[in-house]
Amino acid sequence: MADSIYKVVELVGTSDTSWEQAAKNATETAGKSLKDLRIAEITKLDMKVENGKVVAYRAKVSLSFKYDTGD
Repeated sequence: MADSIYKVVELVGTSDTSWEQAAKNATETAGKSLKDLRIAEITKLDMKVENGKVVAYRAKVSLSFKYDTGD
């Protein structure tokens, strides 16, 4: 069995409905261009506030994927 290498990237997803949707948006969008996603870890949640009202939810997500070493 060959050794594996994984890369971790950090993304921020947004949604006007929920943190869950924000995290899903980040992960699924990344999945369109990154192959072999393995783990998505939500590292921070916050909200955008305008005029005293929540207008957007944001989720910072660390995603790991298998790094292609070209072997």
